[in-house]
Amino acid sequence: MADNEFGYTPWGMDWVRLAEPLRQTRPEPLLPRARSIARNDGVRIEIEGRTVRAHLHRGGQASIAHIEVVPLSRAAVTAIGHTITDPTVLTDEMHRALLDAGHSPAPTLASTDCSCSARTARCVHVFATLYTIARRVDENPRLALELQGCFDGGADADLPVQEPRWTSINALDPTRFFLTNS
Repeated sequence: MADNEFGYTPWGMDWVRLAEPLRQTRPEPLLPRARSIARNDGVRIEIEGRTVRAHLHRGGQASIAHIEVVPLSRAAVTAIGHTITDPTVLTDEMHRALLDAGHSPAPTLASTDCSCSARTARCVHVFATLYTIARRVDENPRLALELQGCFDGGADADLPVQEPRWTSINALDPTRFFLTNS
């Protein structure tokens, strides 16, 4: 596996599998171009909690991709804590131990979004972002668990609060909506 450019560790391969799922029946034509963008450092990512914002520039085009990761359940965080005693350096054996314990450290995406004109959740920019994250996770496997909120802790950690992406029009109070602060 050392010849793989992206996902040469099991931690990084979990992220590559988001772009290249095993259940896929036909080749994805956007993947070679996405790998090329990621390989040539065409993706600049900013990580904030469980959200990754990627800025991609190719020629005269610029796009911004957002990827949000589902947080790990409390049971998974507890199992990771029992299986991995020192989370500062994560090894391939620790990944295997988690799988043997029945807790996959593979991420699940909550949502993806891109500003490009493709208007699809699986565009070349999202793929390039996933490959860039896979490369970063290969360099620092702890990032794989950080992006899933494993080390966030706190009193309410077992009840992840997810903010809604949209506000329903029925949730707005028309009598207070147009009030000014004067």
